[in-house]
Amino acid sequence: MINTYDILETIRMIQDECLDIRTTTMGISLIDCADSDINKSCQKIYDKICKKAEKLVKTGEDIEKEYGIPIINKRVSVTPISILAGVSGGDPVKYALTLEKAANTIGVNFIGGYSALVQKGFAAGDLELINSIPEALASTEHLCSSVNIGSTKAGINMDAVRIMGQKVKQAAELTKDNDCIGAGKLVVFCNAPEDNPFMAGAFHGVSEPDCVINVGVSGPGVVRATVAKYPDYSINEIAELIKKTAFKVTRMGQLVGTVASERLGVPFGIVDLSLAPTPAVGDSVAHILEEIGLEKCGCAGTTACLAMLNDAVKKGGVMASSSVGGLSGAFIPVSEDAGMIDAARCGALTIEKLEAMTAVCSVGLDMIVIPGDTSAEVISGIIADEAAIGMVNNKTTAVRVIPAIGKSIGDELEFGGLLGSGPVMRVNTSSPAKFISRGGKIPAPLHSLKN
Repeated sequence: MINTYDILETIRMIQDECLDIRTTTMGISLIDCADSDINKSCQKIYDKICKKAEKLVKTGEDIEKEYGIPIINKRVSVTPISILAGVSGGDPVKYALTLEKAANTIGVNFIGGYSALVQKGFAAGDLELINSIPEALASTEHLCSSVNIGSTKAGINMDAVRIMGQKVKQAAELTKDNDCIGAGKLVVFCNAPEDNPFMAGAFHGVSEPDCVINVGVSGPGVVRATVAKYPDYSINEIAELIKKTAFKVTRMGQLVGTVASERLGVPFGIVDLSLAPTPAVGDSVAHILEEIGLEKCGCAGTTACLAMLNDAVKKGGVMASSSVGGLSGAFIPVSEDAGMIDAARCGALTIEKLEAMTAVCSVGLDMIVIPGDTSAEVISGIIADEAAIGMVNNKTTAVRVIPAIGKSIGDELEFGGLLGSGPVMRVNTSSPAKFISRGGKIPAPLHSLKN
């Protein structure tokens, strides 16, 4: 039974501790929009998205007003566009412009799915789409792109790794007059989930229903505030505290997803219970770690502290929803987290330490600004390293790095909004060019053979 204390506690979390629903994301299958004529396919895509998601934004706004729960973003994810490009041929950028037009019509913040899944190799449409990514992102405002280059089952496609290093660099160069934002809307995955509601990595997997609503919650500020009340707790007591807090946060996501599903007439998919930070003071994963006892995020003990936090969030959240999915845990994007930004600025947090942290958290090297003269081969090496962590540990990892064209270490890029700002971080410039140029494939690890 809901009591007065529970209601007041939720109100306090929303008003004082930055609790919100980070996104409601409608996944839409475009399989039935495939056509050998690219123009007909684009028209089918536009019509279907506008029909299915016509009321998505309004429904979210209505739920906000009725329940007093902030819903920050309303988004759409679609079937990987490389599949449709493989059927139609032609210039994939036409699909990008169609998705942008649909996003503008329905009023969503982002639309994801300009994607390709190439962990085992390139099918028809994959290379064409990948090569078009920089132009597609430079030509649109709301479009997000992702490429899955590896998995625990398949290994790592090193030819794709080589190409993606080039595409990240090109995406930044084509948008250098807009703080290189093209690279900020491009994610390279290993073990990409098919039901992730968070951008820029969201796409609607081929095993998903025709249409579904997924919810992403957020509550770093709530967790930090709760931990702060108990400065003398032991680590296992802190873990229990975080579990209970994650349960409460996730219940709110379950409520919003259930209501949105009923009103939109589509199935409720999953709640992604990730702690997604923002640049706002008090809404930082790094500040949770510092509240637990680190002098500065990035110091010795950071990886262990993050492992405990991530595990407690998962354990608490999984009991609060009928279906937990997506990434679910703790995000560590540098530019989107006030504490991470501070730690990077003062040198306490390095890319090498962030890479170690990705072995125990939800995703990977996220929203990290690197020098603009970083070579494509070095970027490919960063992608390969992160993919190896994901492949060997049977977890999702990703790379979203932003080469700051014309800037060097100590300079900053300013994205604004939830994307925040980021200091240019040092990168090891010793070249992996020969390794990257070999191409081929890193075989799947032995423990992938589980059948």
